[in-house]
Amino acid sequence: MTEEQIKEENAEIARRYRDLLLNTYRNLNEDDKKLIRRAFDLAVDAHQHQRRKSGEPYIYHPIAVAKIIADEIGLGATSIAAALMHDVVEDTEYTLEDMEAMFGKKIAKIIDGLTKISVLNNQELSIQSENFRKLLLTLSEDVRVILVKIADRLHNMRTLDAMPQHKQLKIASETVFIYAPLAHRMGLYNIKSELEDLSLKYTQPENYADIKKKLKESAEDRKRYIQKFSDSISDRLDEEGLEYQIKGRSKSIHSINRKMQTQGVSFDQVYDKFAIRIIYRSDKKNEKFIAWKIYSIVTDIYKPNPSRLRDWITQPKPTGYESLHITVMGDDGKWVEVQIRSERMDEIAEKGIAAHYKYKENYKVEDSKVDEWISQVREILENQDIQDTTEFIDNFKLNLYTKEIYVFTPMGELISLPRGASSLDFAYAIHTNIGDTCLGAKVNGKLYPLSHELRSGDQVEIITSKNQQPKLDWLDYVTTSRAKSKIKAALNAEKRQSAEEGKEILERKLRHLRLTANEKTINNMVSFFNERTSQDLFYHVLTGKISNADIKRFAEKNSGVVGFINRFRSKSIGKSKEEYVMPPSGKLDLIVFGDEEKKLDYTLANCCNPIPGDKVFGFVTVNRGIKVHKLTCPNAIELQANYAYRVQKAKWVDSSQITFRTEIIIKGIDRMGLVKDITDVLSNNLNIDMKSINFSSEDGIFNGNILVSVANKSHLDSVMQRLKNVEGVTKINRKQD
Repeated sequence: MTEEQIKEENAEIARRYRDLLLNTYRNLNEDDKKLIRRAFDLAVDAHQHQRRKSGEPYIYHPIAVAKIIADEIGLGATSIAAALMHDVVEDTEYTLEDMEAMFGKKIAKIIDGLTKISVLNNQELSIQSENFRKLLLTLSEDVRVILVKIADRLHNMRTLDAMPQHKQLKIASETVFIYAPLAHRMGLYNIKSELEDLSLKYTQPENYADIKKKLKESAEDRKRYIQKFSDSISDRLDEEGLEYQIKGRSKSIHSINRKMQTQGVSFDQVYDKFAIRIIYRSDKKNEKFIAWKIYSIVTDIYKPNPSRLRDWITQPKPTGYESLHITVMGDDGKWVEVQIRSERMDEIAEKGIAAHYKYKENYKVEDSKVDEWISQVREILENQDIQDTTEFIDNFKLNLYTKEIYVFTPMGELISLPRGASSLDFAYAIHTNIGDTCLGAKVNGKLYPLSHELRSGDQVEIITSKNQQPKLDWLDYVTTSRAKSKIKAALNAEKRQSAEEGKEILERKLRHLRLTANEKTINNMVSFFNERTSQDLFYHVLTGKISNADIKRFAEKNSGVVGFINRFRSKSIGKSKEEYVMPPSGKLDLIVFGDEEKKLDYTLANCCNPIPGDKVFGFVTVNRGIKVHKLTCPNAIELQANYAYRVQKAKWVDSSQITFRTEIIIKGIDRMGLVKDITDVLSNNLNIDMKSINFSSEDGIFNGNILVSVANKSHLDSVMQRLKNVEGVTKINRKQD
């Protein structure tokens, strides 16, 4: 680089730093500014020789992250300093000990948490792994770690164009999978929406570009409509002497796309593409009164939709969000969402968790619903015995994104639960012991079972018995992570005790068969019986699932003459001529199952390592999905003899030649000859194999379901486009499984 270019870059770094200090949500005193300056100087020094993928100086990134923290999330000096130095320990020679010596334990701890997350992300492992649990554990240590990480991810998403395509897809998928829900749960709705939109840009670029273009084209029309709507209510608000402002807000691209996909509608058929926000000035005492006064004024002018009233002022969301939402019929027959909130409520809606902690640098506020949620997360993460991480993530996300219901205790206390929660979820929300001993529930005075789904407004009284204990089928009754983790913990404790008894029984039986119950023998038995752990093995011995005959069969295979013969035969079969037959010509790259040749998820068995062309079969395991074995596998005879009901017919095929069945749903205006026109399009023009067809008509509207075989998605898109052009067809979409 030339001296002139270096000067220009240094000037740009200084400009960005000044911009950071000028745009902060919190007021910074002189000590705050000195702390931030020290962090900035260290970051500049540490990253001076580093460049981003785009070619720009690396220091631009931590400054941008710090600016998001300072302005968009709204945290204070400690978090800003940590954001400036968030990559220092990971990417440079500075150590965590250096950070603690120069900036103290608080900042060092935040940087340590961020470094751990970065290390996990750089391992190229799926976010759906044990690493995800470790990432979330940082939330229980210091919530600012996750907030800085969200800011880091936001800036990375804003600058993702410089990354290769496979990296873009991985990072975008992770973002929408976990970081957007986390931002939502922290009350950072603007950031959540931007993360979702940017993720869509890389995961579904065509949909993103198309919706963005159409929003831009219709921007002027929306602006005029919002202005007209605002003018119609401004006079009435002025008459009441209210201080207020009215804003229009477009729906996010991600939200519009989701509505188009789930409802099978076009962009023009998404009617609520914007919302109108009325923000009023009030002291805390009169906030609720003024909100309902504005509600009365709006609904005097425009007819409301009663089913779309959302009162989050009386009962705020767990994030602290407060607002009154109504949907009214505006001009030209358009539904318009109106959000009514005070300036304080709007500040919380914009800044989320930071607005709660505005004057609390230690970020510990009593009676905060956010703190309650973080405490629940900590309890789940630290106490849950996670065996299926994917299930854990699904449960966790459910608690991030789900809509809520509000139910009452017998004493009138209000409890928030996710929609779909049962009486048993309610019991565990009150106390673990109440959940463990729950027999049933009285809901609004009537007796209901544990599985009864609660609704907002229900009053629930739990009936308990000291003789009651959690049961396995309880897991089918609950939706909350808390309830599931508590039930599993109780079941595992009981199972561990039973496993100890089973272990003693197994040791006696093995001694009788002249086998030693050492670690090698137990590991061999775990593999032989396809168990997940030795505890499962012992438990199944106790319950009789593994019988005396089964144990004897294992002993025969692993000792004496019979075992020797079996091992010899297994090795011989493994080298049979059939294994070396050349595979048929063509590209064999996919295994299909059953007579219908279904495409299912599977893994190849390690015991025989099938390759394309081998004759194979599928075996449905208890916990690991379908395993594919060769017909000549040493374990084939045993599996097919003892577990025939779990064996599936399978074969290798060329994936490019396989067809897939899917159902097309058609709606429209009925007329003479419509069915013939539709079937002609399919049979004559597109050579489609129709498996079934069903049409019905009522009051001049027809509904059709057609099951077809297609080669791939492009083929299906072509079919649907041709059907869309048939006269009378108004809506067509693919049935979602």
